[in-house]
Amino acid sequence: MNIAAAGQGLYPLRRCKIVHLVRHAQGVHNVAEEKNPNACFSNDLFDAQLTPLGWNQVENLRKHVKACGLSRRIELVIVSPLLRTMQTAVGVFGGEAYVDGSKEPPLMMENVGDSNRPAISSLNCPPILAVELCREKMGHLPCDKRRTKSEYRSMFPAIDFSLIESDEDIWWTPYREKSEEVAARGLKFLEWLWTRQEKEIAVVSHGGFLYNTLSAFGNDCHPKVKNEICTPFANCELRSVITVDRG
Repeated sequence: MNIAAAGQGLYPLRRCKIVHLVRHAQGVHNVAEEKNPNACFSNDLFDAQLTPLGWNQVENLRKHVKACGLSRRIELVIVSPLLRTMQTAVGVFGGEAYVDGSKEPPLMMENVGDSNRPAISSLNCPPILAVELCREKMGHLPCDKRRTKSEYRSMFPAIDFSLIESDEDIWWTPYREKSEEVAARGLKFLEWLWTRQEKEIAVVSHGGFLYNTLSAFGNDCHPKVKNEICTPFANCELRSVITVDRG
């Protein structure tokens, strides 16, 4: 006789990962698009950086992850290699202010992206790994085109760019990805995530990528749960999920 409670599931812990999904904080392109939807086509928004409000959002989320103990549990931070996501990742999960003379390189140099921010230390924080698969919907918009890997390495010396294969951005094309293509790339990213040995991981990415990826899930749940999973992310929102290997 099946005595399992309706709507419940039971899985071995070793087949689960805790993933903390974060959308980047407010970028200059977000502000520009709110004023004029066509502003996103401007080359002035190439690889958009965070706004002062965005940095305030970063500080607030940093306080939260420290207060709840999350910063001590996360084993790895995966970040999309764009300026606004890397600024968010190092600001939320990085060390304290960098001290000159430290033997370890900083996560972020001083004033990266005209941020007027001090350098951020790489001490006492999880490693941060840049991964192309979790980039925003690609193509057509200058704000979603990245700089060279060489430029980023000079800005973020302690971020690991070893998985970025090309110095130039070969992923971005004049053609804009379709939503279903982003979702397929998101599922490929989650499959790759399962190859990592870490059990608790933060992913700092983009609203379009996160929404399209998560929309593939929740169809076997109550509509309220599906809605929780698939609701669009606000800037600098953190949403924690458990992924399960049913195979």
